[in-house]
Amino acid sequence: MHHDLEAGLSGPWHDGAMNVLSAEVTRPAIRFGSTVLDTPNPKQLSRFYADLLGWTVDPEDDSDDWVTIRSADGAQLMFQQATSFRAPTWPDGQVPQQFHLDLMVADLDAAQAYAESLGAVRRESPDEAEHFRVFLDPSGHPFCLCQDD
Repeated sequence: MHHDLEAGLSGPWHDGAMNVLSAEVTRPAIRFGSTVLDTPNPKQLSRFYADLLGWTVDPEDDSDDWVTIRSADGAQLMFQQATSFRAPTWPDGQVPQQFHLDLMVADLDAAQAYAESLGAVRRESPDEAEHFRVFLDPSGHPFCLCQDD
């Protein structure tokens, strides 16, 4: 589902104050569904992450404007076409990063070489430490390769 943020944000969480729920309101069953990345090219970006993570493209959910990839254990990541997408300019903040993925790896050097072979670009970060490295995917989203303990 694509949400139009141009319409503006409203509600108890957007005015800087948290709205305390009354005793009459109970939380309905809500569970996490998936993460969806905006991109001008869902097919290209989905293949990048499918190859990087060793996941597969769902053949029943693979179109020019929406693609889902899945892991063997059922995790999923989705990609939707956003024709007006602007890549984050992190770390300068002109276009904020909004989110990023932390991907756990056993060997940082091997994972870096593999990610770069798929089209990832290393992005030096002032916050970078020995245990993680920052990259940009083919659409410009930042992601980190993190040393798994």
